[in-house]
Amino acid sequence: MKIYLVLVFLFVAALASAQKTVGFEDYANAGEQKWVDSVYNSLSFDERVGQLFMIAAYSNKDSAHVKGIDKLVKDYKVGGLIFFQGGPVRQARLTNRYQAEAKVPLFIGIDAEWGLSMRLDSTYRYPWNMTLGAVQDMKLIEKQGQQMAIQARRMGIHFNFAPVLDININPANPIIGNRSFGEDKINVTDRALALTRGIQSEGVFATGKHFPGHGDTGTDSHTSLPYLPFTRERLEDIEFYPYKKLFAEGMSSIMVAHLNVPSIEPTPNYPTSLSYNVVTNIVKKEMGFKGLIFTDALNMKGASGYMAPGDVDLEAFLAGNDVLLFAENVPVAIEKFRKAYTNGVLSEERLQHSVKKILAYKYRGGLNKYNPINLNNLYQELNGHEYDDLNYQLYENAVTVLKNEQEIVPIMALENEKIAFVKMGDDDHTGYLGTLQKYADVTEVKEDSLHLLTNRLKEYSTVIVGYHKADGAWKKHDFSAKELVWLDTIAKNKKVILTVFAKPYAMSAIKDHTNIEGIIMAYQNNTMSQTVAAEIVFGALGAKGRLPVSIGTAFRVNHGIMTRATNRLGFTTPENAGMSSKVLAKIDLLAKKAIDEKMTPGLQVLVARKGKVVYQKSFGYHTYDNTSKVKNSDIYDVASLTKVLSTLPNIMQLYDKGEVKLEDKLGDMLPVFAKTDKKKIQLKDMLLHQARFQAWMPFYQETLDAGKHPDTMYYRKSYSYDFPHQVAENLYLRRDYPDTIIAKIAGSKLLKKKEYKYSDFSFILLKEFLEKHTGKNIDVLSDEQFFKPLGAAFTTYNPLHKFDMSVIPPTEIDNYFRYQTIQGYVHDMAAAMQDGIAGHAGLFSNAMDVAKIMQMYLQEGNYGGKQYFSAKTFETFNTCHACKQGNRRGLGFDKPQIGNNPGPTCGCVSKASFGHTGFTGTMAWADPETGIVYIFLSNRTYPEAGENRLSKENIREDIQKVIQEAIIE
Repeated sequence: MKIYLVLVFLFVAALASAQKTVGFEDYANAGEQKWVDSVYNSLSFDERVGQLFMIAAYSNKDSAHVKGIDKLVKDYKVGGLIFFQGGPVRQARLTNRYQAEAKVPLFIGIDAEWGLSMRLDSTYRYPWNMTLGAVQDMKLIEKQGQQMAIQARRMGIHFNFAPVLDININPANPIIGNRSFGEDKINVTDRALALTRGIQSEGVFATGKHFPGHGDTGTDSHTSLPYLPFTRERLEDIEFYPYKKLFAEGMSSIMVAHLNVPSIEPTPNYPTSLSYNVVTNIVKKEMGFKGLIFTDALNMKGASGYMAPGDVDLEAFLAGNDVLLFAENVPVAIEKFRKAYTNGVLSEERLQHSVKKILAYKYRGGLNKYNPINLNNLYQELNGHEYDDLNYQLYENAVTVLKNEQEIVPIMALENEKIAFVKMGDDDHTGYLGTLQKYADVTEVKEDSLHLLTNRLKEYSTVIVGYHKADGAWKKHDFSAKELVWLDTIAKNKKVILTVFAKPYAMSAIKDHTNIEGIIMAYQNNTMSQTVAAEIVFGALGAKGRLPVSIGTAFRVNHGIMTRATNRLGFTTPENAGMSSKVLAKIDLLAKKAIDEKMTPGLQVLVARKGKVVYQKSFGYHTYDNTSKVKNSDIYDVASLTKVLSTLPNIMQLYDKGEVKLEDKLGDMLPVFAKTDKKKIQLKDMLLHQARFQAWMPFYQETLDAGKHPDTMYYRKSYSYDFPHQVAENLYLRRDYPDTIIAKIAGSKLLKKKEYKYSDFSFILLKEFLEKHTGKNIDVLSDEQFFKPLGAAFTTYNPLHKFDMSVIPPTEIDNYFRYQTIQGYVHDMAAAMQDGIAGHAGLFSNAMDVAKIMQMYLQEGNYGGKQYFSAKTFETFNTCHACKQGNRRGLGFDKPQIGNNPGPTCGCVSKASFGHTGFTGTMAWADPETGIVYIFLSNRTYPEAGENRLSKENIREDIQKVIQEAIIE
């Protein structure tokens, strides 16, 4: 017995001696030391022990849970709370409540590895660390850390338990995986360092975890004690590497994991979190770490399975940890500490060291001057637009091209492609498919059997396969056996671009990539990753990401193919393009005004800048009965925009080739005019609207009978060879009448003076010239030369030949000519009488497609890597050749008004800007000086053309003014 007592005494003495060697002396300043000493001296022993505990709190639990926390804060003086699931406002209210109850202000911590949304609903979500592992720009990751800290600070949070420093070498790791930056120690360290710098730049403490390293484990420490058989040399080389680097850079704190690592703790099955050798000897002494040391949650089986509550807390503290996380029973633990102190196992010096360190960090976190959380605008501030700006950039830099045989990415010659989309996986794919369809005519193909699917895919040249799995960090992302067979079969028969919206390891199941030409790793399945992946497929973006982990032997870590960017329109946030989203939001109010005051039933607005769409919205309904909402993909009758979207680019192309000259005369261009007073009219004057033509002519009126209805001499109710031109539903015009229109123009009276007079005649005639010169109808010509190569799949004449009526808003209830609702047929009467295919009107499109054509102009004839005509030609046509004579027009283009004269713009755009407007309530405008493209489409003529209130109220112009005001750089 005496020998036993002596041994106990020697053990206690040795432990006390060891504890005396650890003192907290690193105060930042005298003010900090004074506050720490004052608070420490005011605390009883139990209250000092209470400071060691950070207990679990939830904002989604019942009143019993809240009262339980109240008791621990008020009666046991716990030092902090780690919040788990709940909501931001609920948590903020509880934080204020608990802080008001605390004798010493509480530390508030949270696991927010990819932002507060890891734990809280209605908060901002950043990419997983694995996704960030693909990003090569560390400044972006540092900025993410900064934003995360701003959000945490707004929530009264002092510790973010991030970054994860685990190097995920084991693909089967059940708990780390996407939480890791990857498998390469340098990549992990670089990103962790960047994130830490960002977090700590805003006064929030970053916590590296899980020491010594949880990345190469096959079990989850929440459920058992993972075993790491590695040598000390291996740990020093791999697992310890990021800690050493971040300690040197001033990391505030770390979290010690519950791991069984015999090479650094020889006691069998003894958790590293409870190991004096690990925490004190290695972390504090050998590695020289002086920050706060947290245990991982002590309720996890990796620790709680080893000792009972209370005992495990004491053991963790004696090992050298400062903060005991998620203690299961604080009252029992405090009692255990009291007994240990009485028995001399726990010294005053040891307790003082950690408690004073905790208090010093409270001082540094501003808790010496605690203020409650302001609940006003909390949700809005946690979800600011600036977070989208960065998130977009992160995904633009993360998405990785793994394979690109024959440069299948980006898809270039759209006119030669017929593209199918096949969805795999069990999660949403609408964002991806929808964005793909903004670039080209992409058809989703779905069948219940592989046989039927492969048969249907025979008609397509390229198949894009999207693999979509739910965006959860711990969810299974495995391909099913059926999906693997289907993918393999499709790839053997077709060119395939596979895009994986899942964790990289999901690709491991694909054993043979031979037949898959393109593989894109998008990492996560959300709106931004889907948009960016589609941009890369079509070249609006070049791929920049590199693989953060190896996928078997096929794709090694750091692999990534840089793809080229073409100048197709992309997508981003307004601020990323130098515009204010707050100012652009005023467009919503103007659109609402137009609809509420019945200026138009609905409308589309698109704004692009610097080659990026920053605003695209649809408002209202197809009609005033509010049954069919306008969607971005719906197509409108664009009226006179046809002139610059179809006829003009074809003329410019011929001019560029030298096949027409501005001095060409109408009599030479169209022989029918050779013997008329119009024979010497030059092409230039026609384009400038100074050819002395009449403004228009109501051709249809002469085809009506005495009752002002369609005369049977001209019309039939069904198609026939003699009556082939459909002007509306069940109404067909006789074959020869389009020639009559040309004849009537030829016989029309010229205006006396050569001056600006807007007229449809020029473009009616230019369509005739183009068709005779090329031997192709203008609808075919425009489709071949422009619409198909541009990917303007929603731009067409006679849309009912291609689209369902449900996607076409009606333009008018005609009670003067066709006597029916005009929907899917051109509103313009003269265009309708030319089979819906005219040079001045007839085109249908949506805002996105119109924007592509305007962007092509803005890029001086180049789009998607294709030169449609030269920059010199564009400059010629965009010049105001007769401004000195008071004619603001370019060659075909409308231009800003001169001086105080009325005109099409807000008067606030540059003289270099150009565009056109349309009778149905449309506008397309581009400005080379600001890089702006603005599209406005509506059916303001429904139910009747009547008074043009949309124009009188300057809705289009006022929106243009808002766009100009939104430019911030």
